[in-house]
Amino acid sequence: MTQTQQVPTASRLFESARLGGLELPSRLVMAPLTRNRAGADGVPGTLMATYYAQRASAGLIIAEGTTPSAVGQTYPNIPGIHSAAQIAGWRRVTDAVHAAGGRMFLQLQHGGRVGHPDTSGHVPLAPSVVRFPEPLQTPGGLREAVDPREMTPGDIEATIADFAAAARNAVEAGFAGVEVHSANGHLLHQFLARNTNRRDDEWGGSVAGRIRFTTEVVRAVAEAIGPDRVGVRISPGVDVNGVEEGDTEEIYPALVEALAEVGPVYLHLVHADPEQPLFRKIRAAWPGTLMANPRLSHEEVASDGGGPRAEALLAGGADLVALGRGFLANPDFVERLRTGAPLNELRPEFLMYVSGPEGYTDYPALPKDAAPASAGPRGGRLPAAA
Repeated sequence: MTQTQQVPTASRLFESARLGGLELPSRLVMAPLTRNRAGADGVPGTLMATYYAQRASAGLIIAEGTTPSAVGQTYPNIPGIHSAAQIAGWRRVTDAVHAAGGRMFLQLQHGGRVGHPDTSGHVPLAPSVVRFPEPLQTPGGLREAVDPREMTPGDIEATIADFAAAARNAVEAGFAGVEVHSANGHLLHQFLARNTNRRDDEWGGSVAGRIRFTTEVVRAVAEAIGPDRVGVRISPGVDVNGVEEGDTEEIYPALVEALAEVGPVYLHLVHADPEQPLFRKIRAAWPGTLMANPRLSHEEVASDGGGPRAEALLAGGADLVALGRGFLANPDFVERLRTGAPLNELRPEFLMYVSGPEGYTDYPALPKDAAPASAGPRGGRLPAAA
């Protein structure tokens, strides 16, 4: 059947955008999404190459959280970027995505206290000896968390160097750049939060002390590969993985100001809401590209994929919007939003801690000759931009 209905063209979400040296075909970014499909050695395989290549129509793909060192591993089958085999595995992924016309950044994620010796072979490192509050998934199942080891100044400097080396490895593996993960309760966020950073040296205590680690990691990564290849993800006020910042309204303006001096190409704001004063304050303070990731309910994901919320973020000052779960079940998510086509149903039982293609690479794309669907409970075109 030949498509005859015209697709909407007014939405800003489908406009092209410039990001450093990249020309993005749309402002819709695939957010980093942990799927636990790497090998036990952290090496991405052909299944991961297929998965990402299927989603190459995203304006930009930010590949899942990837550990810059063995001690930074969070959960089983998380990819790494610190060995020759891991670099080669990621090169197969980026080659497949590039062949399909896509663009990729790699998220660098150190778990800090979110890790277990049964998974990584190492006692986890953290700003202070504050144990993760819940059991952790390991190759042998759920295990009680262990006390992390408080990082010495030498550990901190070595970890900063690990991030810089991982960024160079990512470029060698074919990525256009990296995203430094300073969000969602992982190591850099642990340095920002009062309840996990109880240090009284230059890496803790005051706002200036607690933002120092994130700033120095980003600086080292920018020096290693160039600031136009570096993004930073932050999550103000988000209490995932047991962090409690305590002074969100103070620490993030200071962090954003410090990061702006380093000059990474984008800032990625998690759970962004254009109606919140902190969002507006960050937008006003950030001179570069602002990527925003909305907090979506299950109902929004199922009904419209988050498209209307994406439009609201663009109208509120964001330059790019990162969506996650819509891309999981819809390899052609951009086209489905653009045309109002129905969305595949997400199968949450296959999201994490499983292996194989089921619920990963077996979600169907639209037939090539499919006509756009009328607006309805599972699709619905985006509103035209104001």
